[in-house]
Amino acid sequence: MLDDLLVRTRLVTTAGDIQHGTTSVLEHSIAVALYAQELADHLHLKIRREELIRGALLHDYFLYDWHNGAAAPSWHGFKHPGIALRNALRHCSLTRVEQDIIRKHMFPLTPIPPMHRESFLVCIADKICSSFETVKRTDKLHVYREAAMELKLSLRRIRGGSTQAPLPAERSISDGTDGIAEDKKNLSTF
Repeated sequence: MLDDLLVRTRLVTTAGDIQHGTTSVLEHSIAVALYAQELADHLHLKIRREELIRGALLHDYFLYDWHNGAAAPSWHGFKHPGIALRNALRHCSLTRVEQDIIRKHMFPLTPIPPMHRESFLVCIADKICSSFETVKRTDKLHVYREAAMELKLSLRRIRGGSTQAPLPAERSISDGTDGIAEDKKNLSTF
């Protein structure tokens, strides 16, 4: 699943784009995927976990620096879900649930509400993560390392693999290095 996203998309390149505060778009997307799953587990909701994860990872796949007025469209908050969906559809096939997650994660800024549990969960997790990233900007590296590890374990459970298998070296995408190729290699072992 994640291998497919890494091969077909430019998802890894979003590690170099800032989303909120000092958090990259990729870090934000991983955190949203994790927290949406945690919300579902906490509420004992039956979900399509793989679709939730894919939709969450691509929900902000708009591929521009929205802080740069020249590069970003006006009204980014309203327009970026449609842009992210178009970009994602150019690079990979998406289920209806994944499309709904991407298109409606900004509800109520986007007027049509989410149609699926997974979409609501990502919408809520996005608000929680965005708030945290905007207000509490310091000392969060450990949070994203834990989030990445939890996402890896979750993906292994989906695939029926062992959750005890050795994980790739603990190298965070936000540790200040610029090795996109290494990030891609590490992320592909999810």
